Amino acid sequence: MYDVLHTERNVTQNDVKINAQGVQVYYGDTHAIKDVSVEIEDKTVTAFIGPSGCGKSTFLRCLNRMNDTIDICRVTGDIRIDGEDIYDKRVDPVQLRAKVGMVFQKPNPFPKSIYDNIAYGPRIHGMASSKAELDEIVERSLRRGAIWDEVKDRLQAPGTGLSGGQQQRLCIARAIATEPEVLLMDEPCSALDPIATAQVEELIDELRSNYSVVIVTHSMQQAARVSQKTAFFHLGNLVEYGDTGKIFTNPEDSRTESYITGRIG
Repeated sequence: MYDVLHTERNVTQNDVKINAQGVQVYYGDTHAIKDVSVEIEDKTVTAFIGPSGCGKSTFLRCLNRMNDTIDICRVTGDIRIDGEDIYDKRVDPVQLRAKVGMVFQKPNPFPKSIYDNIAYGPRIHGMASSKAELDEIVERSLRRGAIWDEVKDRLQAPGTGLSGGQQQRLCIARAIATEPEVLLMDEPCSALDPIATAQVEELIDELRSNYSVVIVTHSMQQAARVSQKTAFFHLGNLVEYGDTGKIFTNPEDSRTESYITGRIG
């Protein structure tokens, strides 16, 4: 039914990068995430799937404290990256977001040049001591974002002038310019055409050799193509989590099976 063979190649036991235990999220009186515990591996693509409004994006935003920006949102539980509690009072969310990059549903390049889109984060975090060092970071990031060859002769042109698929790859390059260890992607292909989607999926597959990638997707085919691990969310609960091939071909929970076969959604 799905192309799960692709996802099962090269699956090795990786170290746990993110360990979330007993996570609850409330928006005012609404209990959006209910006691979610999950261990996310390093150098692996993990897909969060489930119906709209099931909590997958809300949980994703817990992993870099983006929910902190919502006044009525309250997060409890324990989330650690490399064993460090990311909700510890001493943790600076800005520094955390340099370590945990994020790519959003709609490409959102800054209204700046292609060069400055990439250079922005490294400048803020003092990662380059010279123009030559910054140039090197920009080129490396654009190469990792699989867009260097398309933009190398127009780095001073506005990022907003690129096509949708190019803008999304620019945003991925921008997210990895600060040398993160985790890359969060919230439906990164939902605004893209099939060709641009294929390019971004190919890029995601390459990025997992350097990062722990967590992707929220409404497309089960995409989850089957790009991920090694899949988590199924339903009504704020993490119903099932495991190897992608197993989740799609032999799920343990009847709710997972109902979603994958299209009976709920």
